Amino acid sequence: MSREQFQEHLRFAAELGVTGVSRDPAWRIRVEPARTSADPAVQRATEATETTELTQPLATATGSAAATPSTGTMNRAQALSAIKIDIGPDCSRCKLHALGRTQVVFGVGNPDARLMFVGEAPGGDEDIQGVPFVGRAGQLLTKIIEAIGLKREDVYIANVIKCRPPQNRNPEPDEVATCEPFLFQQIDAVRPRVIVALGTFAARTLLRSLDPISRLRGRVFDYRGAKLIPTFHPAYLLRNPSSKRDVWDDMKLVKSLL
Repeated sequence: MSREQFQEHLRFAAELGVTGVSRDPAWRIRVEPARTSADPAVQRATEATETTELTQPLATATGSAAATPSTGTMNRAQALSAIKIDIGPDCSRCKLHALGRTQVVFGVGNPDARLMFVGEAPGGDEDIQGVPFVGRAGQLLTKIIEAIGLKREDVYIANVIKCRPPQNRNPEPDEVATCEPFLFQQIDAVRPRVIVALGTFAARTLLRSLDPISRLRGRVFDYRGAKLIPTFHPAYLLRNPSSKRDVWDDMKLVKSLL
């Protein structure tokens, strides 16, 4: 990292409200909590259950078996690959395929991530590159991830909708109904410990709530085996920098849960 990049990183941290850092190398170490049981049989049963969860057909929004064909025992990366293949590169399940989208934007990141971010839908840059959160909002999201001691490649990032709506309008109900089961499959494949819903649309969609993001953020919800934390969308922060401290508070909560 150059001197200029380091100074920019410190400036961004200050905007978030970070008041200090530690030189202690232990500060950067992430320790996985040990899973122990007094009864070895219980431990074996737990491990067997976790293995079974990965090999079962992925669940849709209604909890029924997904349409993705069973491919036998799959790890997380293989499960995500199967979902991506099922969607296909030229998905035509909803009307967005005929409304100017360039390509399907599936998701990106670590299949074994403990932390998952869910946004609304691809924007113009994402539609061109086929990767979520690569524009200005995506660059800000990367900085937010780094502010809690992680790298972008440590997390998994996806959207509720896989195709860009025209003029970046909000996805419509029929588009959500068609596409969100694939997001549920991604969540079930990755099995993150924490999910961050970015912005009003993602939070309302996942939580089936009409509350504004200002009321939802700062709270922790149980969601598909994970803890879900809503926060402001990075694009909102670009227009309202004063809310960065609220996001930092949310990310400190995320870090505590991790």
